[in-house]
This record gives sequence, C-alpha cells and structure tokens, in this order.
Amino acid sequence: MLFKFRRKEVPWEVVDSKTIEPVSMYYDEDKDFDIVSVGETDTCGTYVFHVDQLKSAGDLRKAVVFARQQLLQEVGKRGFNVLLSESWNLTLYRRNKRHRVQVNYNGRPAHIEGDLPPLRPPPFMQVLQDSV
Repeated sequence: MLFKFRRKEVPWEVVDSKTIEPVSMYYDEDKDFDIVSVGETDTCGTYVFHVDQLKSAGDLRKAVVFARQQLLQEVGKRGFNVLLSESWNLTLYRRNKRHRVQVNYNGRPAHIEGDLPPLRPPPFMQVLQDSV
C-alpha cells in the first residue's frame, strides 16, 4: 500500500484585525428620500484577496471599498439600492512574504425611490491607517 505524503503547508498567520460595528449611513441633515422597503435582516458578504506584496494601507482601503461595491451589487439583484447601516471586519493574514486580506462586509439593504442620496465612503476607514 502506497501513501502519498502531503508536503507540509505553512499556516496563515493573523497579522491584524479591525472591526467596525454597525453605523447608520444616513442622517437627519440628508436630503429627504422615500424608503419604499427595508430588508428583514442584514446582508453579509465575505471577500478574500490574495496579495503578493502589501505596499500600503491604501491596499486595505481598496479591499474594503471593493467589498462594499460587491455587496451593493448583490443586494441590487434583490431589488434594493442602498445600505441603511454598514459594518465591516478586516483580517490581514501573512504566510511567508504573501498576504491575504479577508473582508466581511455587512449592511441593512433598503430600496429608496427617486434620487439616491450621495454615497458616503465606508465608515471609519481611518482605522486602517496604521495597519501596514
């Protein structure tokens, strides 16, 4: 009987993790808009990015923004066009010289009729400044 041995894989090491709790994205000073429907539960998306060499915190910010865009596209398929509240969790992994970024992006989807309010950046992106 022959056994094949798997080569020993080096595990991913957690380098950093940042979590932002749910934040309301629209405030009283915003232009009035008509909310037609709101999702019953939050929608969550998990996105993983493999990066050969992480150069700056800008790369992490781009990953969070991209995750948000993907989540907005996903809720758009169900008839929603905004996220009333948003939260995210970013975990940075390292194995040798390679990095992996995992972003969990959550939001409460809603459908707004008429002109959409301006899209704000994801909440509290400043916490990524010291991550690299």
